[in-house]
Amino acid sequence: MANKPFVLFIRFLMELFGLFAFGYFGWQTGSGVMRFALAILLPLIAAAVWGTFRVPNDPGHAPVVVRGWLRLIIEILFFGSAVLCLNLAGFTTLSVLFGSIFLLLYAVSYDRILWLLNHK
Repeated sequence: MANKPFVLFIRFLMELFGLFAFGYFGWQTGSGVMRFALAILLPLIAAAVWGTFRVPNDPGHAPVVVRGWLRLIIEILFFGSAVLCLNLAGFTTLSVLFGSIFLLLYAVSYDRILWLLNHK
């Protein structure tokens, strides 16, 4: 189920929205020049970690190969941090909605989670 086009599309939108949450949190938290720096750097760091640490045979190139369980932890930390950033930025309802969609997406993608956990 995880490789169905609709699930991949929703996952892609979730990734983009997660990056937006990091940037918005940086914008809300910082002031002056730091506001711009955080709004740019937080999403860039998150995107770099997301795109760098991959498992083999997952869609895309794996610049740094990691085990499946570690990739799963990275994904949980990415989306969990995005939920936290939304909450701290004052979007409590949106953070609950985003977190719920994340949980639903991973429940539907249980086959990918099992694949990651069994991937060496």
